[in-house]
Amino acid sequence: MKTILNADLHCHSVVSDGTLTPEALAARAKANGVELWALTDHDEIGGQARAAAAAREQGMHYLTGTEISVSFIDRTVHIVGLGFDADDARMRDGLQRTRGGRGQRAHDMAAGLAKVGIKDAYEGALKFAGNHELISRTHFARFLVESGVCKDTNEVFRKYLTEGKPGFVEHRWASLKDAVTWITECGGVAVIAHPARYRFTPTEEYALFTEFKNHGGQGVEVVTGSHSAAEYVTYAETAREFGLAASRGSDFHSPDESHTDLGTLPLLPGGLQPVWELLESRIQ
Repeated sequence: MKTILNADLHCHSVVSDGTLTPEALAARAKANGVELWALTDHDEIGGQARAAAAAREQGMHYLTGTEISVSFIDRTVHIVGLGFDADDARMRDGLQRTRGGRGQRAHDMAAGLAKVGIKDAYEGALKFAGNHELISRTHFARFLVESGVCKDTNEVFRKYLTEGKPGFVEHRWASLKDAVTWITECGGVAVIAHPARYRFTPTEEYALFTEFKNHGGQGVEVVTGSHSAAEYVTYAETAREFGLAASRGSDFHSPDESHTDLGTLPLLPGGLQPVWELLESRIQ
């Protein structure tokens, strides 16, 4: 596999909170020049067989993927797993436990919204959830846009679904150690997703990267849809500092919502080890 290539190793389908099927995502990725692709649905691997088959049909290389929700110092952090054995029971069982709390959380979110006059939000959000086990804030946001409460999903999150707002409910996810262990024991590589999004202090971020590496984590997203050009540089330096491989992914969810399309990001900065070099034997 080439060191420099158009790899998109972070996106979501209807199996979690995206709006396109794995097959439609594969076609879109191919049309945008993607050479190596991974579907990384939230806490779910139910779309992996379809994604791998679609990638083959499109003539793309493929890596298995998922994005695991982790609780770290009272914040939700996401760890992307790449190249693991999707048939391994340790991964399936771990993700099942992580998904378990989403149902009650969704009901609690709806109750909070009802207190400010937004009725039937649970039922409304459920219509947008292709997988009811994975009902999330994104599905509530789509309902609030459809019902005219807000003009777009960014406004929904700002007014209703972030900490301190009526529809926000914290959830206790997997531990960082759990997530990294599931990925690595199943033959994959663990990657810290979009690190700039967490707004950690320098001390907190150092703690995250140190603990992640101590548990066996090997990668970080350097070029991703929510990073600025300056943050590409920052996290390239972080990758070098911690000896981590660099990953690249759009975090694409929907043609109508995502500002970064599949395969349209800049290439990785020079002088970094691409994460796919660690996964040569796992590429399909």
